[in-house]
Amino acid sequence: MRRAQLIFWLGLKEMTSLRRDWVMMALLVYSFTLAPIMEATGVSTSVNNASIAFSDEDNSPLSRSLAAAFLLPEFQPVVQIEPGTGGEQMDAGRFLFVVSVPPGFEEDVRVGRGPEIQVLIDATAMEQAGIGSNYITSILNTEIQRFARGADLIDREPVGLVLHSAFNPNRDTVQFTGIVSIIGQIMWLTTILTGAAMIREREHGTVEHLLAMPIAPFDIAAAKIWANAAVVLVAAGLALAFVLEGFLGVTIAGSKALFLAATALFLFTATALGVFLATLARSMAQFALLVMLMVLPMLMLSGGETPIEGQPEWLQVATLILPSRHFTASSQAIVFKGAGLETVWPEFVWIALLGIALLAVSLLMFRRSIAQDR
Repeated sequence: MRRAQLIFWLGLKEMTSLRRDWVMMALLVYSFTLAPIMEATGVSTSVNNASIAFSDEDNSPLSRSLAAAFLLPEFQPVVQIEPGTGGEQMDAGRFLFVVSVPPGFEEDVRVGRGPEIQVLIDATAMEQAGIGSNYITSILNTEIQRFARGADLIDREPVGLVLHSAFNPNRDTVQFTGIVSIIGQIMWLTTILTGAAMIREREHGTVEHLLAMPIAPFDIAAAKIWANAAVVLVAAGLALAFVLEGFLGVTIAGSKALFLAATALFLFTATALGVFLATLARSMAQFALLVMLMVLPMLMLSGGETPIEGQPEWLQVATLILPSRHFTASSQAIVFKGAGLETVWPEFVWIALLGIALLAVSLLMFRRSIAQDR
């Protein structure tokens, strides 16, 4: 009981130190507010609010239906421009896409001459230009085929293929990227906060002061683990409610309590990793390099950036030892698919086992590091 009280008060001391560290506090606030927002909305893998103009020299029902097919939110309302001014309009930066329909287009379609539609693209906006060209091609082909079937110019397809997107019907990248960003920030911040606290104690010489008290190395490490984990857990909960749901409009399909339970379980693993890296590093600069070397690959291979199934088979097996893989899998199942504990409990077990193993190794390394410093 007395030892638990010591660990509790040491943890409060750690929170007080963190509160006075304005750099770390600023990093904490930024990581759970601006960082997820910018990552979710800054880089889009879909066309959004793209400016488009139409140069309609045919002025036929078909050409007018083509212009009407470009809808919000992917495209802005179509603007009709004078023929031959598309390049000039793009040079002025007014439009990202310009579609030119030649005269006699509908008549050529009816007689099967295979007419061409010119699409001008401002390729300086590389991401939107590449994706937008595919969007425009698909929209134009769909409308032309619909017209051709209605005019009995082509046979109807024998099979109608209907696609349904599960868990993200609109294929909104913000819904997916926002939660992946939060998962990444949890991993980064927990490791950095815990490891930096250990390094700071060593550089300031306060470890020796603590060891002069009736405190074991385990008590010091445990206090830092629970204190930093609690800070990140509260920050993650606030980000979930105010940033993801409130600002980004992400819909949480499952239980928020279950997601926070998975986060709490993972936090002890991440804090143990921070202690482990801090025992290997002799300075803050070395610790920063180790964090980049360890945490970045863990995030890239966790399944958040690319699906686990898309990785080589040998690498898929290797990622089983990464707690970030199991945390990402359980979080996405809870948030997107509404999964319950009966579904994600294997991932919870994996996180717990890996966390216990990493914590044991970290405490052993920490004891040895303390013995060497004495």
